[in-house]
Amino acid sequence: MAIQKIDIKETIIAGVQYGMQNILNLILMVLLYIVTVWIPYLNVGTTIGLYKAIIKIGRGETFKPTDIFDKENFNNLGDFFLLLGFLCMGIYVAAIFMFIPAIVIGIAWQFAIYFFIDKGLSPTKCLKVSYKATYGEKWRIFFIYLILYIVICIVCGVLALIPKVGGILAVLAVICCAAIVVAIEGVMYKHFSDKADEIFADKIGCCCKEAPEAPAAPEVPAE
Repeated sequence: MAIQKIDIKETIIAGVQYGMQNILNLILMVLLYIVTVWIPYLNVGTTIGLYKAIIKIGRGETFKPTDIFDKENFNNLGDFFLLLGFLCMGIYVAAIFMFIPAIVIGIAWQFAIYFFIDKGLSPTKCLKVSYKATYGEKWRIFFIYLILYIVICIVCGVLALIPKVGGILAVLAVICCAAIVVAIEGVMYKHFSDKADEIFADKIGCCCKEAPEAPAAPEVPAE
């Protein structure tokens, strides 16, 4: 069965609707992240916590802004940094070839960290699953972010032109827009998470699900 591709319009609308319904929690979470992202070590946990919140958003689950401080966010940091290393090295090497390949690889691997946190995959499997899930949809992902970028620039640019308070309004608009983008990211991840599960559902050694244990061998009766 053909897997339906992500709908640009519906994704943005769904993300905006969720964002508006939970705007206060989202803004508070974004503000807490901005404040703590400058604090060494703590910023690792809050970054992972932000990814977890986005995963919950995609599932339609409730979240608290303070969840980004959960102690469990610091579990398995070794593999997390290993995954970041693979991501950075791959994109850096791709950037040598006139940046376009780096953009393509960056989009292809965009959900690798989500798969690592959500599905508990190894760093290399995360990259493979993300690449496979985004195959044939990279342009759609690119246009979603392009539309968001243009809208944010227009809104903030118009507000910045207001005398005296323009700068403050523009900053507030950036924070609100960041909260909405987080919600849209959650909607996007839900689509590609479901797509990854469907792609690998019928394959032996599925990347997204743990393989069942082999049955124990029957005992041989003693002679």
